Amino acid sequence: MDTGDESRPEGGADNRSSRRTWSGRARAAARKARELGVVAHALVSTRHVVMAQIVPMRYCNLSCSYCNEYDKVSEPVPLPAMLERIDQLARLGTSIVTLSGGEPLTHPDLDAIIARIRRHGRMAGMITNGYLLTPERIERLNRAGLDHMQISIDNVLPDEISKKSLKVLDKKLQFLARCARFHVNINSVVGGGIKNPQDALVIGGRALELGFTSTIGIIHDGGGQLKPLNDEERQVYYRMAGMAKKNYSRFNRFQEAIANAQPNHWRCRAGSRYLYICENGLVHYCSQQRGYPGTPLESYSREDLAREYRTEKTCAPHCTVSCVHQISYIDHWRSPQTRRIAPGARAGELVNLR
Repeated sequence: MDTGDESRPEGGADNRSSRRTWSGRARAAARKARELGVVAHALVSTRHVVMAQIVPMRYCNLSCSYCNEYDKVSEPVPLPAMLERIDQLARLGTSIVTLSGGEPLTHPDLDAIIARIRRHGRMAGMITNGYLLTPERIERLNRAGLDHMQISIDNVLPDEISKKSLKVLDKKLQFLARCARFHVNINSVVGGGIKNPQDALVIGGRALELGFTSTIGIIHDGGGQLKPLNDEERQVYYRMAGMAKKNYSRFNRFQEAIANAQPNHWRCRAGSRYLYICENGLVHYCSQQRGYPGTPLESYSREDLAREYRTEKTCAPHCTVSCVHQISYIDHWRSPQTRRIAPGARAGELVNLR
């Protein structure tokens, strides 16, 4: 499930085992330098994609009740098709490519896909439920060149809402602390039927104890829109903000407004600076607005990037997909948008604001 905290060009603490060695510190420093390069490039130029999230596998080995991003029948995207899509993203100047799903670790050729991202000089990230991690699998990800991994953990004990629990995954986290040479972030959630909001604090504390970083997201509805938090959930959200000095998360004005069920006023650059590529190779605004624009990646052009950069999305005020917030915020100070579209509306309902 995407709660919006994919790998971002900000960096963060590396996991504990890597920090113990000079080589680990050197790797972390080199990754930080590359991340700073991504930010600098994005500030200088608006003509390229900063982050793309791509789905190599819609199938997932779990069935979390709140998630609308998986199925139980899909086959892996064939490796030649995935490599071609990575090449196409490089053609569009994409700086960061994040693999999601479904569950990307179920793809039999995942290592080759990551290696292709790195061969283009791009940063490679992945969002996973972590169930399939073993020391051997982590070493393969190291060799492939993975830069960032996010694991979503929803509760301390598994229940009918989610099986992504700390009880089940803690051993996997220990493997990562010992073996991973990439940055690891643990994302927990509030809202959306999660039974015990206090679990997020336990999960965040364990992540920091193991030398990882920690974020918290708000579960959105099927359109990526806000589900207001209750008082307890809101308090947990703000207590997580108290970890900010040790934390990978940025509790900025977007998150503060979301926690208080208030709209945000911002310029969404989805379809331009941020792309979501589904298993069929189509470009969408994000995981929650699949179908818009729904253009094949191979025909997506810099003209498309420029058009979507200028297009206001009416779903933006109550959006909780914070990866799009973070990427779009790079350009918050420039280029007012002059076109408007309501995802789900007919093409004829696109209007010019001037």
